[in-house]
Amino acid sequence: MGNTLGLAPMGALPRRSPRREEPLPNPGSFDELHRLCKDVFPAQMEGVKLVVNKVLSSHFQVAHTVHMSALGLPGYHLHAAYAGDWQLSPTEVFPTVVGDMDSSGSLNAQVLLLLAERLRAKAVFQTQQAKFLTWQFDGEYRGDDYTATLTLGNPDLIGESGEELAQGSFLKKLLGQLVYHRRPGEEGAILTLAGKYSAGHWVATLNVGSGGAHASYYHRANEQVQVGVEFEANTRLQDTTFSFGYHLTLPQANMVFRGLVDSNWCVGAVLEKKMPPLPVTLALGAFLNHWRNRFHCGFSITVG
Repeated sequence: MGNTLGLAPMGALPRRSPRREEPLPNPGSFDELHRLCKDVFPAQMEGVKLVVNKVLSSHFQVAHTVHMSALGLPGYHLHAAYAGDWQLSPTEVFPTVVGDMDSSGSLNAQVLLLLAERLRAKAVFQTQQAKFLTWQFDGEYRGDDYTATLTLGNPDLIGESGEELAQGSFLKKLLGQLVYHRRPGEEGAILTLAGKYSAGHWVATLNVGSGGAHASYYHRANEQVQVGVEFEANTRLQDTTFSFGYHLTLPQANMVFRGLVDSNWCVGAVLEKKMPPLPVTLALGAFLNHWRNRFHCGFSITVG
């Protein structure tokens, strides 16, 4: 006799539980949208630079920078930073005070404060010798899945000249930025919308507005190789630029190599080499613009 295969009634079949969507994390601020991609590209280098870092305590450190270049006069910068006791993440410590002064007496300063668990404030000042050049105040509120920021720059209520900027990032990684600018005889506003999609090893970002568009793609191939692609279009200048950059880390050789090539026929690369057990980092960079027939190179030594 053959075996009889019994079928369970439909009501007895196990039901799949509805799929639960994980809550989206905080998308960060509008200014940090393309940071991952931009960190892949090498920084411009020209001339010779010496940087000496000195940690005075667990809260205070200073840096001395001497820069010599064929494009201008030699310069000296004194950089000082103070970090408080409230650390929210490896890169966020409150309060934080940072200042940079050059040999002519011009100052760039920045103050970061944590007013509440989700509320932050930032003040930025820039002077040219004894004259105030710019000042800016930011207020930022970070929710579970959104960030709202309000910025006021160069306020002059009496003279009716100033710059107000409001920006926010919202749920589902859809962000918006509104920039309002006013000065005597001139007034305008620019609205920009942006979207960001993050996967396991790559991030794609796009922001579009009346001023143009900016798209970037970041991909981490492995622990040693990272690549980034950027596309920028400016409607006012009628200009578009496409750039490709890569970041290569060689941990056994204590070396980091960054390179780029863009649509303006410009190629560049920077090589960084650490010299353990000495606290010294050497960097050598070169950039060549074939279209304008311009070449410049740089070399830097960082101690500490």
